[in-house]
Parts: sequence; structure tokens; C-alpha cells
Amino acid sequence: MDTRGTATPPGTTPAPSREGERAAAPLHVVFGAGQIGTLLVRELLERGLPVRQVRRGPAGAARPGLTWARADATDPAAAAAAAAGAAVVYDCTNPPDYHRWDELLPPLRRGVRAAASRVGARLVVLDCLYMYGRPARAPFDEDEPLRPCSHKGELRARLASELFEAHARGEVRATSGRASDFFGPAVPLALLGERALRRLLSGKPVEMGGSPDMPHSYSYGPDVARSLGVLGTHPEADGRVWHLPVAWQGTTRELVSALANELGVQGRIRTVPDWLFRAVGLVSPLVGAAAEMTYQWRVPYLLDDRRFRQAFGVEPTPAEVAVAETARFARSLVEGRREAA
Repeated sequence: MDTRGTATPPGTTPAPSREGERAAAPLHVVFGAGQIGTLLVRELLERGLPVRQVRRGPAGAARPGLTWARADATDPAAAAAAAAGAAVVYDCTNPPDYHRWDELLPPLRRGVRAAASRVGARLVVLDCLYMYGRPARAPFDEDEPLRPCSHKGELRARLASELFEAHARGEVRATSGRASDFFGPAVPLALLGERALRRLLSGKPVEMGGSPDMPHSYSYGPDVARSLGVLGTHPEADGRVWHLPVAWQGTTRELVSALANELGVQGRIRTVPDWLFRAVGLVSPLVGAAAEMTYQWRVPYLLDDRRFRQAFGVEPTPAEVAVAETARFARSLVEGRREAA
């Protein structure tokens, strides 16, 4: 039946549209348009929230409920202008120039924090696990002491301390979600990202440092984004660190085998010694910078995520589902390449 032009019956209220609900909701501003920032924007939009995504480059694809802002987060005035009107600011910045973190990461983190403070927004920061160094136990929870054993770990520990010291001083209301190494769709820079998936599909081994037989937690990318959205919509999370739910608690070899079985290929791993990382680093500093982090695959590196799960009632994606979705994404990469050819 065609209902165009039909009047609303007397005594009833028209159902609000999704866009009407979105317009009345608080604004969420995401700094960063990389792998997790992009997934987070999708998650927030699906929750019916208005989102502004901030990046240094030009605007990305248009979506209902999404606006773009172009800003250099290291510029205090530009970052504050990009965050104007926000109820929640998310810091998903993470320079891909691994070897230049010393110069690039601190100004970004401090700039986004200052912007959130200036506009009176809550701040949710995505972080990694480097600041823990070699954990004394497995699994380890949020109470594990920070004992970084790498230069990048020391940097992450310093920035984490700065964040919560600012919260304690009342400069900003902040929380942080820490995730382990990623796998899943649309996380191209991860160890088990697009390069590893393409190698599996072409019959080549996945390359890694450390031991593939050491227990290691892997975070499923969509779970990371979903969990950041949970922190952003729960003010009671403020002032604390949270370990985000992990979908894989096993060895890297087992995860690669699971992906290979789902793809119908042979799953092989080639371990790369640190000296080779360093040698390649003479011509590719990005590769060389990875050498100091391979210790994470030489000790049991299992994340205890119970605190988050119990506090918010959020579980990770079941491992078999995460593996299946990752494999589906891997096939799409190959199919897309064939279509392009």
C-alpha cells in the first residue's frame, strides 16, 4: 500500500527517524582514520550517534551521520576546533612510521588530549601493551606493573602516565583501552593483516619474529572498535585502564592454522631472526624498528580481559567466527585483485 501523503492519525506521535535520533545525540569525535579509527566510526554510526572524523588529509567517503574535519592534531588550535562540540573524543592516532614514534607520537597524543580538555569532552585513548615489557605472569591484567623493556615501551609508558596524571589533576576526564596485536578484516598493518593473508592464499609462509608456538593474545579488530565505543558511552569507565576483550588466546601457529584451514590452504610460518630484522633495517628503518618488539613472542603473552567483560557485559567475538570473517575478508582481497586485472 502506498502511504505517501498519509496524515498521522490524531493522538499519535510520528516515530522519530534514525537521523532525527542521531541529531539529538551527543557528538563523538574520532581522531585518526587508520585501521581502528575507521572501524570505530562505523561502530558509532551503527549505534545511531553523530560522528566527526578528524584526519590530516582530505575527507574520506561520505556516510549518513558522518562529517569530516581536516586538522593537524599537533596544532592545539586546529585540534580544538576539530573537537568543538564533542561530548566524547577518541584518540586512535598511531603513526605508521614505526621508527619515528619518538618525534611523531607524543605531539599527537598531547594535542588530542589538550583538545578534549579545551572543549570539555571525555577522552578515550586506544593503546597497546608495550608499556608492560615482559609480564611476570600469564595471563596478566591491568594491575601488572609497567616494566618496559624496549624503547617504544618506555615511550608508551610515559604517555600513559601523562594521560592519567592529567585525569588526576582534573584537566581531562580520560580512560584508555589497551588491545593486543590485531587480526581480522581491514587491519592491514597488523602482523596477521593483509600481507600475511595474501601470503597464505598464495602458498607462501607467514613471516614473524619470536616463536610461533608461544601463547599469545590476539585482538579481533571489530571487537577493539566495539569496545572503544563501550568506553565512550560509559562515563564510569573514566580514570581507569581497561584491557579490551581478546578473541584469540592461543599460539600464533594455531591461529595461522585456523585461518589456513578456513581458507583451504596450507598454513606455514617462517621465523625471522632479530639479526635479519636489524640487517634489513639498514635499508628499511621501519622493518628494523620491529626487532626490539619480538620479545612479545618469546614469553607467554596472554591478556586478562575479565575486568572489562564483567564491568560492561561485553564478550569478544567467538574465535571461530572471527577466523571465518577474517578468511572471508582475505578471499575478497584476492577476488578484488582479479577483478581489477
